[in-house]
Amino acid sequence: MSLRKAALYILCLSIGFVSCKKNDTPSITVEVRDRAEQQIIDNDSIIGYLETHYYNSGTFVAYPGSGLDSLVISELPESGVLPDPDKNTLLKNAVETKTTTFADTDYEFYILKLNQGGGDSPTFADKIRANYEGSLLDDRVFDSAINPVDFDLLSRVPGWSKAIPNFSTAESFVDAGDGTVDYFNYGVGVMFLPSGLGYFSTPTSIIASYSPIIFKFELLQMEQNDHDGDGVPSYLEDLDGDGEFTFTGDNTDADNLPDFADNDDDNDGILTANEIVITTYNEATKEAVKNISLAANEVLIKIIEETDGTYTGISVTFTDTDGDGTPDYLDKD
Repeated sequence: MSLRKAALYILCLSIGFVSCKKNDTPSITVEVRDRAEQQIIDNDSIIGYLETHYYNSGTFVAYPGSGLDSLVISELPESGVLPDPDKNTLLKNAVETKTTTFADTDYEFYILKLNQGGGDSPTFADKIRANYEGSLLDDRVFDSAINPVDFDLLSRVPGWSKAIPNFSTAESFVDAGDGTVDYFNYGVGVMFLPSGLGYFSTPTSIIASYSPIIFKFELLQMEQNDHDGDGVPSYLEDLDGDGEFTFTGDNTDADNLPDFADNDDDNDGILTANEIVITTYNEATKEAVKNISLAANEVLIKIIEETDGTYTGISVTFTDTDGDGTPDYLDKD
């Protein structure tokens, strides 16, 4: 990958939902606020929403396989009394509070877990297939996909890569033969995001600057990303383990490319792909693959179901030829 192409790629990813194409919306100058101060304001707004809205929890208890089309979020009546407590639950009592750090700011966000899903959980750097609907706290919808769409989590606002790894994909699926696919036991949830994990100071035609946002979603499938094609999954190139890619914390050779976008991570003239070892294992069951005894410097990165019903595991071994504790692909010496 050339430096120019890689740099452009990273720039496009960093923009989030906004397309790499020219935006025809007239530019608006917005004062950039302090992120920590804005987080306090946004969190108060989100908690206010959670305390005054409820959802039809009884539907998801009675019908565990229900999807987003069954979800109804309603505002409490003026009395403030929750209608039919056996069938409904106040959002404040149902959500999970999550914490993360982004742009040197501590954030809280909230997820409503309607179904965990029975498949694999994506990492922050993977590609997913999902249905979703994005809305503001006043219930105005600003984006939706009623048919499954594929996208890289890194191409969306930061909240996606923070929330989605808490869910799992479908346990199985069947091609219906009519151009549609039936998914079974897939992740279903809602994320409530402060503006700092959304669009922050960048307004759109519908979303004002500093608006908390909500995404309802169905997580159907995932694909592990290896953005630079070097054989090391992108999530393993998050060197400081903070769930982000930066030019400083995740850049071994201090060039203009974080490792996930650099196919020669240590800039020693030898491609990363030639400084690691890829191994495949074939077993009768998925569980048998998971239980394979791996070397200390070996990581199981993928399991594939074969057409004959067996399962193939793929691992990467990070060799350390000189035994100095630094894997060859990160060691220029």
